[in-house]
Amino acid sequence: MTQQFPPFLIEGYRNFMSGRYATESQRYRKLAEEGQKPTTMVIACCDSRAAPETIFDCGPGQLFVLRNVANLVPPFGPDAAYHGTSSAIEFAIIHLKVENIVVMGHGRCGGIAGALATAAGHAPEGAFIGKWLTMIEEVAGKVEANSLLTASEQQTALERIVIRQSIGNLLTFPFVKDRVEANELSLHGAWFDISSGELWTMNGESGDFMRPEL
Repeated sequence: MTQQFPPFLIEGYRNFMSGRYATESQRYRKLAEEGQKPTTMVIACCDSRAAPETIFDCGPGQLFVLRNVANLVPPFGPDAAYHGTSSAIEFAIIHLKVENIVVMGHGRCGGIAGALATAAGHAPEGAFIGKWLTMIEEVAGKVEANSLLTASEQQTALERIVIRQSIGNLLTFPFVKDRVEANELSLHGAWFDISSGELWTMNGESGDFMRPEL
């Protein structure tokens, strides 16, 4: 069945062509001719409220962005299955040779809420989400079982713990680990609060999150 393309997208495209594209047409042409050469990959959540390009005010060609549910990185495990996240990481490292990877989580993440709900015995519906979230079921269970934390504290805690876990999983990829050890690649964590607009970055040594100086 043929349906009308969403009108608000057409309007947005019209604004893009008369605004940003008109201003940066030379950059787009150069990117088309020379290809992309981003120095930074951002692994972020699919959540429509936390777009990395918007948060970091980046233009075309500056970020290589991968988005999935809850900004998760699976451990290295090549097999016959399909690996969308792992293939994007491989492309960024081997072919684009990015210098930084940022794993960025965010407040009020639906995927994280789903993991906590699963730990409490209320798994979300769907054929794929539950399987995807098994990557964090162990740590979600530990956080959900901590009765000293309120529900919102559990949510924020797991959002940040998962960032650290994803960074740890990145290091299970041989081509990531090799480049980190050769000082050719840096791994970073960040957490964005949708409500306040606050950005917290992770200290690479302690794992603590803090507000950067602006």
